[in-house]
Formats: sequence, C-alpha cells, structure tokens
Amino acid sequence: MEPARNNFHFEDLLNRHHLKKTAPRLRVLSMMSARNAATSQPDLESVMNDIDRVTLYRILNAFEEKGIIHKVFDLNGTANYALCSSSCDEGHHHDEHLHFNCTQCKNVYCLDDLHLPAITLPPGFEPQGFTLYATGLCPKCSKKAVKK
Repeated sequence: MEPARNNFHFEDLLNRHHLKKTAPRLRVLSMMSARNAATSQPDLESVMNDIDRVTLYRILNAFEEKGIIHKVFDLNGTANYALCSSSCDEGHHHDEHLHFNCTQCKNVYCLDDLHLPAITLPPGFEPQGFTLYATGLCPKCSKKAVKK
C-alpha cells in the first residue's frame, strides 16, 4: 500500500510543478526518494536501464529547473542529485544546508538540519546560492573503521 501512496505524492508534486506525469518521471522520483544519499545520473542509469540516457538527463534537468531536486558535487566533481525541500520552487532553490562527502564510500549526504550561517558579502556581490561541504566518514563507514 505504501508505493501507491508515494506514487500519489509524486503525481501531486509533478502537478504542482506543471510537469506531465510520465512513468519515467515517477520512477526517477521513487528511486531518488528511496535513497538516503544523493545519486548521480550514472548511478540512476545503472538501475533504470530501460530509461535511455537522454531521457534521464532531460528528466533530471527539468526537475532541477522546477526546484524538485538540487545538484551537489562529490569529491570527484561528479554531479549528484537530491530531492529538494518543499520550500524550493522554479528558479529558487533553498538548499543551503551542509553537504557531507564520505571519503570512504563516496556517498554525498544532505544534512538538512544543518543550515548555513548568514553570510554578508561585500558591496556589489549578489549571491545566487551557497554550498557548504564537509568531508569525512559517514556513520556506516565510521562503524566499519572502528571494527578494523
């Protein structure tokens, strides 16, 4: 019963952002919401091999433009995507939280409860967004390191 509830939630999300409810879009949302870390396009391609690369790229691009997902880069510079908060919308991402890059498993985590402090820039600078990264070991990798 839970998947139908999530599917309804995703259909509503697509409606609110004026996007067609297609099976590939619903699958991408479902896959991303099931993960506890941000995911890259190649990772999505590996588990969604029935959705071609161009279609997946267009879905991710549309979701980012509409404020459904945000992009965060891992330690190798690869773009990863995570679901946005409900306060994000088209052209206005509010994902100013800490992004944690695990140096062991290479996962990127959004730590939504840790928001960036207020930053005042010098006159003439107009910020369009801020990103703060932390690196280290995630809880899973920390436990593995202690056992060694």
